[in-house]
This record gives sequence, C-alpha cells and structure tokens, in this order.
Amino acid sequence: MPTFVFEGELFWGGDRIGLLRERLDLTGTKKGCDRGQCGACTVLVNGQRINSCLALAISHDGAEVLTIEGVARGDQLHPVQAAFIAHDGLQCGFCTPGQIMSAIGLIHEGQAGNDPERVREGMSGNLCRCGAYAGITDAVLEATNNLAQSDQRRSA
Repeated sequence: MPTFVFEGELFWGGDRIGLLRERLDLTGTKKGCDRGQCGACTVLVNGQRINSCLALAISHDGAEVLTIEGVARGDQLHPVQAAFIAHDGLQCGFCTPGQIMSAIGLIHEGQAGNDPERVREGMSGNLCRCGAYAGITDAVLEATNNLAQSDQRRSA
C-alpha cells in the first residue's frame, strides 16, 4: 500500500477523505455518496475544488489542502460562511461544509459573477437534500460582492 509523509508523519495510501477524517481528525468534510456526485466532500487543493472521496491522498502529496476547518480566521468567519448564515443557506448542515468550500472555489476561480443562474450552474455539483438552494445562491452572490469590494478597498 502506498504511503506518503504529511507534516512529518507517515500516512497510508487511502483516499483523501479517509486521510482527512480518520487520520487527521478533520471531520468537517463529509462523506456523502462516495462517488463524487453530491459534493459533500468538496475541499480545495491548490485552490481548485475537488471531490475528496475520489482523490487518492498520495496524488496530492505536497499540495496545499484547504478544508472547512481552515476557512475562518479565529473567531472571524470567512465572508462565505457569514453569507450562508445571513441567507439561511443551510438547514440540516450536512452538505454545508462542501457547499461553502465549493462556493469559495467558485468565487476564487472567477466563475461566480453576479448572475444567479451562473452561480447555480457553478454550484450544481453540490447537492442539498433539504432544498436550501435559494439561500445558497443568495449567499454566494453576496459573498462574491463583499469579497470584490474588499479587494477594491485593499488595492485603492
């Protein structure tokens, strides 16, 4: 079985979600369908969205992996997290970490824009069984706008 070293510790060669949840105790990333169809396991690898249930951990050796646990800065929520709360972009909460990670990736990829249909298309790989899609779309639009305004203030 292949292994690799992460922060000085030797790990087994399973999938990325197994490494995150079982070995690193980062349980925010959820295992939903285990087929890459629901998006509950979405994390960012080198800034790109991936379904961690489909990714072998060893294939990302040395990569920067961002999970929901690393999004907030201390007690300060990431703007996407704050927007999800403000727009009720969650209900049961199971899909929320994957939704938030996908939204962050979508925004950083420059694919969110200000069009609700574009956001829905960009988030279509993430399923919400509770049907909080309207709140999710509104949250992504607000966060996109807030982050763009923040970037403009910093560059001014």
